[in-house]
Amino acid sequence: MTELDFQFLCGFLKTRSGLALTPEKRYLVESRLSPICRRFELDTLSGLVGALKVGRTPGLETAVVEAMTTNETFFFRDKGPFDLFRDVLLPRYLTARAGARRLRIWCAAASTGQEPYSLAMLLNEASARLAGWQVQIVATDISTEVLEKAKAGIYNQFEVQRGLPIQLLVKYFKQNGDQWQISPQIRAMVDYRPLNLIKEFGHLGTFDIIYCRNVLIYFDKPTKSDVLERLAKAMAPDGALLLGAAETVIGLTDSLSPDVANRGLYGKAVSEASVPPRIAALR
Repeated sequence: MTELDFQFLCGFLKTRSGLALTPEKRYLVESRLSPICRRFELDTLSGLVGALKVGRTPGLETAVVEAMTTNETFFFRDKGPFDLFRDVLLPRYLTARAGARRLRIWCAAASTGQEPYSLAMLLNEASARLAGWQVQIVATDISTEVLEKAKAGIYNQFEVQRGLPIQLLVKYFKQNGDQWQISPQIRAMVDYRPLNLIKEFGHLGTFDIIYCRNVLIYFDKPTKSDVLERLAKAMAPDGALLLGAAETVIGLTDSLSPDVANRGLYGKAVSEASVPPRIAALR
């Protein structure tokens, strides 16, 4: 792969997915796109670049983007964000939404489904407190391939052993050989939709809780700022945003601020515009 080929692929992936590649990631491009060359019967990565430029190979653009998208995930990943959901956020919104009895949750980088299914299991464990409530989990990802796996809810032994408590495995999964399928009840709780975060997502509506974990790290600073600004608009006034451990809103947007009591949790920033005029004048 020539330097010009690499630069073209960097620009292509940035435009299509927001992925910002640095020169040291060249090996990653070569290793992940070589199988795409074989699948589409292209002799070299330069040939793949040429085919992308012509734009006449059905499915090639999607295959390249999906090959370069990182889909690392597992059940109850990092544990803390799920303890936070169970112990802080769910009790908070059970009180705050007691009148409407409606809760909307968005997993904005759902990958193969372990994150939204982890939340669905926690919600089911709290079903007695949610009787009569309308609860929706919307799960999105740029990759249609991983979304199909998520919808099926079938995982191998290694996948169910990563982070999933044994009692939940026994309760919510059915074994078939070396495969485990999550119960229809839990699968039905999640609405999977394809979505590219760098594109407009206002049509999804407003959410009480948004999980957007470990995806912003792949974007450059302007793209991070843009996505965070639009995430803030998708949040209810008292909504909650959870980011990955290596992610922050500081220096990227003034629309969100950290929750000082809970690491990784962010809410809408309080602005002068939200303060009554008389109080603002006294400041």
